[in-house]
Amino acid sequence: MLKDLTVENFLNELASNSPAPGGGSIAALSASLAAALNSMVINLTVGKKAYNAYDESVKESITESLNKTLQLKEEFLNIMEEDTQVFLKVMDAFKMPKETEEEKKLRKQKIDEAYKLALDVPRKLSKKAFQLYDYLKVSVEYGNINAISDAGVAALLLQTAIESAVLNVKINLSSVEEEEIRNSIKNECKELVEQGRHFRDELLVIVENKIEN
Repeated sequence: MLKDLTVENFLNELASNSPAPGGGSIAALSASLAAALNSMVINLTVGKKAYNAYDESVKESITESLNKTLQLKEEFLNIMEEDTQVFLKVMDAFKMPKETEEEKKLRKQKIDEAYKLALDVPRKLSKKAFQLYDYLKVSVEYGNINAISDAGVAALLLQTAIESAVLNVKINLSSVEEEEIRNSIKNECKELVEQGRHFRDELLVIVENKIEN
């Protein structure tokens, strides 16, 4: 499994002539890295002097953010594996025999099924990654000031993950025959990217202000 590789071995596999892992897996990895950084910021916050001064509602918000972030980190890693497996299914479908009419029909069916999965996986990632902004905001607002730059890096990685996932959705949209559904997914992607950029920029302003002060 990709997540069991060393960093160096993972990068060597990524740099090879193998088409998988590719951009979809890296999108999921970026989201998982953002979640891991966010978890680090929260873990460096809990128990510190500033944290102890917060009221209970803020502490509960911080605890919830940590739990949700850790959960998402694992989900993103699973999606990284899933993305690679789905791409291999597409490749396998194209390699199916196509000599007879029956073979052609079965091959087309398997290609369509594989392309649908190849669309669904990054679409799922883009939506799940967007959820992390809620928990990242807690870190930016209440996190350890000495780790505030890490929260900023997490925001940058998170938006990279969202937009990377959206690119992988778009490249597989040709597999959707219904124009209405295709347009709906396009609008969904556009909204995720635009709202994500808004949240990223909003958080980075707070981060920059805290660094400068």
